[in-house]
Amino acid sequence: MARKARGMRIVAVRHLADSAVTLDLATSVGTEASERVATALAAIEQAILAGNLPGAHEVTGAFCSLTLHYDCLESSQSDLIRQVEQLLAPLQPNMRPAGRFWRLPCCYDSAAGIDLADLAAHLGLSETDIIDRHAAIRFHVYALGFLPGLPFMGELSADLARPRRAEPRTKVSAGSVAIANQMCVIYPWTSPGGWHIIGCCPVPLFDITRSVPALLAAGDTVQFDSVTRSTFEALRHQAEARTLDVSVFRES
Repeated sequence: MARKARGMRIVAVRHLADSAVTLDLATSVGTEASERVATALAAIEQAILAGNLPGAHEVTGAFCSLTLHYDCLESSQSDLIRQVEQLLAPLQPNMRPAGRFWRLPCCYDSAAGIDLADLAAHLGLSETDIIDRHAAIRFHVYALGFLPGLPFMGELSADLARPRRAEPRTKVSAGSVAIANQMCVIYPWTSPGGWHIIGCCPVPLFDITRSVPALLAAGDTVQFDSVTRSTFEALRHQAEARTLDVSVFRES
C-alpha cells in the first residue's frame, strides 16, 4: 500500500519578544525549502485576510522560515502557533501556484563583469565559458532580502561556485549581477557588496511607482539573456526615462 504523503510541519519555533514568532519550515536552503515557505505564506496570508488567525496582522517569508507578527493583546503566541500548525498540517508544498518565469537581459562585457577575469583564473575556465554556463542556468528565486527587491537565486552550478570576496567592495553598482558559493543575486540599488560581479542587468528590480514595487518574488524563475553593450544602454535609458515595459521580460 502506498504511503500517504505527509503534510507540512513546523521544524522549530523561535520566539521574538511578545509580538512576533519565527517558524522554521526547513533545515537547508533550496527549492524545496522555498516551496514550503511559499505554500505556508500563501495559506497564512489568506487566513489573516479571512480573520481566521485572531491577532495576526502580518507574515513575512525568508529562505527556510516565516515570521508571524501579531498583537499580543488579542492572541497568545501559543494559540497562534497551534492554529498555524493546524492550518499547515494538510498542505503539500506542490499545492502552491507556479511562479513566473522571467528572461532578464544581462550585459557580460568587461565593463559590467568586472570579476570575470579573476573568476576565470580561479575556476580554470575562459570568460566565455563562464558567461555561457551562467546564462544557461534557470535560477529559482528563493527569497528577497538584504536590499528591497534583491533576489537570492539558486542554484549556481558547482563549476562556477566561489566563496565571497575576501574584501567586500564599498560600492557595487545597481543592476550588478553577482555570484557567490552556489547562489546568484542582482543588486537593485548601489550598495556595498562582497559577491563576484559577472554582468549587469538594466531592468529595475524595485520601483515604488509600480503596484507591486518588487519585480521578482520568491517562487519565480529567472534566466539571463546575454545582450550587447548597445542594447544594454538602450534599455537602461528607457528605464531611466520610465518608458521600459518590464512585462516584456516575463514569459509566463
